[in-house]
Amino acid sequence: MLRRLLERPCTLALLVGSQLAVMMYLSLGGFRSLSALFGREPGPAFDYSHPHDVYANLSRLPGPPPGAPAILPYCPERSPLLVGPVSVSFSPVPSLGRIAERNPRVGPGGRYRPGGCEPRSRTAVIIPHRAREPHLRLLLYHLHPFLQRQQLAYGIYVVHQAGNGTFNRAKLLNVGVREALKDEEWNCLFLHDVDLLPENDHNLYVCDPAGPRHVAVAMNKFGYSLPYPQYFGGVSALTPDQYLKMNGFPNEYWGWGGEDDDIAARVRLAGMRILRPPVSVGHYKMVKHRGDKGNEENPHRFDLLIRTQRSWTQDGMNSLTYRLLARELGALYTNITADIGTDPRPARAPGPWPPGPRPPGAPRAPRRRPPPRLPAPHQPHRPPGRPRASRNAELNRGVGAGAHPPASDGPPS
Repeated sequence: MLRRLLERPCTLALLVGSQLAVMMYLSLGGFRSLSALFGREPGPAFDYSHPHDVYANLSRLPGPPPGAPAILPYCPERSPLLVGPVSVSFSPVPSLGRIAERNPRVGPGGRYRPGGCEPRSRTAVIIPHRAREPHLRLLLYHLHPFLQRQQLAYGIYVVHQAGNGTFNRAKLLNVGVREALKDEEWNCLFLHDVDLLPENDHNLYVCDPAGPRHVAVAMNKFGYSLPYPQYFGGVSALTPDQYLKMNGFPNEYWGWGGEDDDIAARVRLAGMRILRPPVSVGHYKMVKHRGDKGNEENPHRFDLLIRTQRSWTQDGMNSLTYRLLARELGALYTNITADIGTDPRPARAPGPWPPGPRPPGAPRAPRRRPPPRLPAPHQPHRPPGRPRASRNAELNRGVGAGAHPPASDGPPS
């Protein structure tokens, strides 16, 4: 029947016409349209081989108008000062004084507000930190001009964990959010790792009311691609309402790993979805570094992830405890030093993750060999006619494996 159908002239004409239509569609950029339908849209094309200086156009920032009118027009949705890809260099590491010289419009506490227009976003950038001063200076050097070109009102908060205990990134971010919201009614919270530098100023540091944004979608560490679909690490953006709706970030992840997947699960459990910028825009470079002392791999992370569905409403902003030790307004950022406590669980060596659903991106556990069979314990000779004692009676008399002699009431004679 199929052969007779194909022999008909109208069927052949339809097949040939369909092939020509598909070829024409693909030749006119059909793959890009298909990717928009079935995946994440790649976005505009940028030439990262010829980046601009990160301080480009900073001299063109408008100052406050004379007379300072009571009502200013809103800043444009997309600033005309944007340049696209910017150069990111890790050497030399600038001093704080040098960074302040290059950013004279930044006020105490790392605050900035554009002159001549009303900003559309008030963004608090929150950075968890401990013993990473060179990385912090590199980030401040690149981030201040980056944000000023976007014509945002912003403030930078560096949350420092006091003491030498195990590092807790997610809990520090909770502390930073709570302290930042005491200062101002920020309408966007940017949670930012200290070792990630943005490479494209079209990657706007604003929030989306439609859902939490994962912004660092293309890191050089992962070959400028997303490591797995539910990845939520590096840099993310949420409105205060979205942050509180998911009860903030978990407080129980001490050490490296696990909290990003927990946060992604919270977004879903709170009835929201993760949004992302195009891959061509969300480029970041990671500062190379060795593992930090006090931030070793968290051996409990998979146990915690399995319990996220039950624990997310009890572990987060509503259970946050800390002691504020210092709050200082520096020339480039607001420094918050907090005592967040120590890991209450005993340390144990990292091992394969426990039974249960494997989190996205987690390595498969190695196969375990069954334990070797142990030889049967030697049984003492039982005289003929004597009944076998029960196991409970043997334990009560101190007979059997692991038994201990009864304790005496007085000192030994």
